[in-house]
Amino acid sequence: MAAVTETGFPDGFAWGAATAAYQIEGAPREDGKGESIWDRYSHTPGAIEDGSTGDIACDHYHRWQEDLDLMASLNLNAYRFSIAWSRVLPEGHGAINQAGLDFYERLVEGLLARGITPFVTLYHWDLPQALQDAGGWENRDTAYWFGDFAEACAQRLADRVGHWITLNEPQVVVYGGYVNGDKAPGKRDRSLIVPVAHHLLLAHGIAVQVLRVETVPGTQIGLTVNQSYLEPATDREDDAAATRLLDGKWHRWFLDPVFNGAYPEDAAEALGMPESLVRMGELETINNPIDFVGVNYYTRNRVRAGSGGPTDPQVVPPSGRLTTMGNEPFPQGLANVLRRLHEDYQPLRIYITENGAAYPDTVDERGAVQDAERLRYLREHLLAARGAIAEGVPLEGYFAWSLMDNFE
Repeated sequence: MAAVTETGFPDGFAWGAATAAYQIEGAPREDGKGESIWDRYSHTPGAIEDGSTGDIACDHYHRWQEDLDLMASLNLNAYRFSIAWSRVLPEGHGAINQAGLDFYERLVEGLLARGITPFVTLYHWDLPQALQDAGGWENRDTAYWFGDFAEACAQRLADRVGHWITLNEPQVVVYGGYVNGDKAPGKRDRSLIVPVAHHLLLAHGIAVQVLRVETVPGTQIGLTVNQSYLEPATDREDDAAATRLLDGKWHRWFLDPVFNGAYPEDAAEALGMPESLVRMGELETINNPIDFVGVNYYTRNRVRAGSGGPTDPQVVPPSGRLTTMGNEPFPQGLANVLRRLHEDYQPLRIYITENGAAYPDTVDERGAVQDAERLRYLREHLLAARGAIAEGVPLEGYFAWSLMDNFE
């Protein structure tokens, strides 16, 4: 780990902001881009509360140079962004849309010209609709098509991009997209938890293999997972057991196979893991070594045993000082999450790939935005991160979510 400076953060620490393609780019069918599941989902009546879509969003596809200048004015030295799969492969596989790769090449060149290190996320939830029509993440073939996508991106960009993230928050893809239905593709079927999660993790492992071949020595390849801090609502044993099980379903399910090469037994039993799902060699593929783990942290969740006991974990609604999205600011939870990852999994490096809060902006009489609550949130969480570094956690970067207001 790099030497710690007088600020309490390591020398060479990555100070950045993060975005996602669908949430900022707009231009949904421009220059040969194909339809994604978010293009389809946001246009589905009733899917988005106010009927908005990402058709324009921040218009980043056209205003990217202005956005890079904003990053430079903030003195960022790193930027995490995602590549829209359907902008590169409109049908999800097959013919490459060179105009799509041209856009990301211009973006990378613009970042480097401003002294900003690109961190590329390959999948931030926007599966090509053509692949969804072929079964989406329920289809094992999607994992192999993802490998083709990773190869196309790396062959164009790997000589200038030294940090790659395979997937963003596979847990949210599973539970938001296939169980709760509040994210694309909007399915509601609990039986899909295990196969969809496995195919996502297989895609991660395949992409790691591809990137190892296509990238230059010294390139860092990792996975971003979302981590809330889970704690029992009371000191009752059944609440503690419920918390442990929910941790298995939400967190260890996506970490144990990557770092340990096996799914957690308690969660496998609770989720009904079919013996026939995992094929020979797949866990070894998922277990390919990675160079870092990215952590997206926003809040804690207090857990209690439901009416079915510890096997029925329930999240207690948060109270007190909440963000506009209903999250409870709990900076100590970030330190706890970082410490747990370091102790349980020993990743070579950790990056906080998302952290932030939504609050209403107020503008004073001079036209300046007064953003005290967001500043407080960021300050408290940075102090918690600094404390984790002091305890030996190999934290090497922090990316605020998000660079700008977006489609969210």
